[in-house]
Amino acid sequence: IDGMGGGIGAQVVSALREELPTYMEIYALGTNSIATSAMMKAHANKGATGENAIVVSSKKANIIVSPISIAMMGEVTSAISEAVCDSEAFKILLPIMPENFEVIGIEGKPLSLLIKDTIKIIKREFNIK
Repeated sequence: IDGMGGGIGAQVVSALREELPTYMEIYALGTNSIATSAMMKAHANKGATGENAIVVSSKKANIIVSPISIAMMGEVTSAISEAVCDSEAFKILLPIMPENFEVIGIEGKPLSLLIKDTIKIIKREFNIK
């Protein structure tokens, strides 16, 4: 799940596509069409945009990956937040914060390392070597 320009989501999708088996489906869920389009260009299998698409897809997902900051930028509705929290999917939240936020205890890793960590976690969850 990504918002704004979809740049973070596109980088995540691109890395997942390179590292994971081709049979694994990646869904690009954008809070807006620009974000969805960016993730689709990074080779997600399917894409959908908006609150309803994210709510419905969250119910079916095995893993949800999203930056934490998306919830702080006004792009996520309470329905999206509730759907993600209620989903049985394993959730990976990337600790990317706006400049005026600080999360104590979180190591300030660059996005490329966060994405590598995300791939390791997904491979572990699905027992992929």
